[in-house]
Amino acid sequence: MDIDVGPVDPSVLYEQDLHVSSAIWEGQERGLLRCQEHTSLLHQWKLTDEQIKLVDKAGFGFFRKIGPMSLNNSLISALVERWRRETNTFHLPLGEMTITLDEVALVLGLEIDGDPIVGSKVGDEVAMDMCGRLLGKLPSAANKEVNCSRVKLNWLKRTFSECPEDASFDVVKCHTRAYLLYLIGSTIFATTDGDKVSVKYLPLFEDFDQAGRYAWGAAALACLYRALGNASLKSQSNICGCLTLLQCWSYFHLNIGRPEKSEACFPLALLWKGKGSRSKTDLSEYRREVDDLDPSKITWCPYERFENLIPPQIKAKLILGRSKTTLVCFEKIELHFPDRCLRQFGKRQPIPQKVKRRDRKNRRVDDLDTSMSLACEEWTERGDHIMDSPGGSNVVDDGAYMEWYARISITKLYREAFLESQVMNMIACMREFEEAASGISMERLSPVEREVMESVKDTFSNNLTFGGWQEVAVNSGYGKRRRRNEQTPTSGNDISSLLLQKDT
Repeated sequence: MDIDVGPVDPSVLYEQDLHVSSAIWEGQERGLLRCQEHTSLLHQWKLTDEQIKLVDKAGFGFFRKIGPMSLNNSLISALVERWRRETNTFHLPLGEMTITLDEVALVLGLEIDGDPIVGSKVGDEVAMDMCGRLLGKLPSAANKEVNCSRVKLNWLKRTFSECPEDASFDVVKCHTRAYLLYLIGSTIFATTDGDKVSVKYLPLFEDFDQAGRYAWGAAALACLYRALGNASLKSQSNICGCLTLLQCWSYFHLNIGRPEKSEACFPLALLWKGKGSRSKTDLSEYRREVDDLDPSKITWCPYERFENLIPPQIKAKLILGRSKTTLVCFEKIELHFPDRCLRQFGKRQPIPQKVKRRDRKNRRVDDLDTSMSLACEEWTERGDHIMDSPGGSNVVDDGAYMEWYARISITKLYREAFLESQVMNMIACMREFEEAASGISMERLSPVEREVMESVKDTFSNNLTFGGWQEVAVNSGYGKRRRRNEQTPTSGNDISSLLLQKDT
């Protein structure tokens, strides 16, 4: 049975054929995503007081406190199924939601205001030169400690995790750079390579004062957006980026797989630390729970209660969460659309502007350079594009928004439940046909017409009542149907059973 699950209007989700949801509806399960975040060994780094001061200066003073975080692969996989890279938002039953810049600052404690993180790839020779100059030691290509300008995280930890007590300040700086490279390579800039980090990030820590002026949080969000977009494609099986941020975002906003909180402290990711967040719940159950999300399970503005924990320098920049801007991290350029998720700021959600289609194919180097230049220009104007709900005649009520949203989105992914509801809709329609046929007068029909009509009525009646099914239409406002006196069919000849078997 072919079922068109949408969207009815494909102008927004124009990449539906590539999305994992299209595979789910074809019965092709890809299983759990492999989560590529490597925080488990962060606690093995022993930082001296001098190193901690340098880490603070570089902008990672709060972030380093988070450390290892246990990931719930099933929950993360279910969230990725709702992510759409066309809008950089989750498409949930009650509307769009996303991870915004202010949440990066609150959850991770990273700076979201500052210089964009830009640069270019480096070759092996340049990478080795950078290691010698900024780390004071060289990884061995023969021992596979470096490859394609990427060094192994294990080499960094083995070589630099403990700074000698009598080390000179230059050596302290080298060990601190190695720690910071390991930190970002295992968290915010983690890749599907798993155990490697690019040396291209190393010059960012040459001057620790300059490092503290970068918008690390914006770069982290750009990388996570890109990772979510890639993982949402049906051809992918891995996800990277800062999955700690993704999981904590879910815990704050959605009451699904949420553990008990720890004692409140900053950064707010620490509320979920050490709670054994790995779950025995499987992906299909989380998928069903997301399908069944109702207002009682969504917290649109979860951070208000923690306002007294937020440092003043973080609080002063939170307005950038509502900035419609462009996020940059080296070659990655991603769009930040808070205007699509204004309810997360306690505001009414209007119908957002149309999304501009992004050409992700045949990108030339000069195109990337032009795009990067424009992206950096938009980032410098981030304070000029703070989104708010429209007023006056432009106000749209929630019903109009949800009517629009139902046309442009796909809100249900739990295939079995959806198929059963579709079958019941079909049966209810057949019941209406049967009732209409029963009301037709036979007096003016010819014998042949009378025989055909009796056959039609018998066919409807037999199929609709076999096995004890009794279907009725219900006025739900959404065209849904339900069963009365529900029973499990006693035979495979029942029409609903046949239809479900045909599709599965």
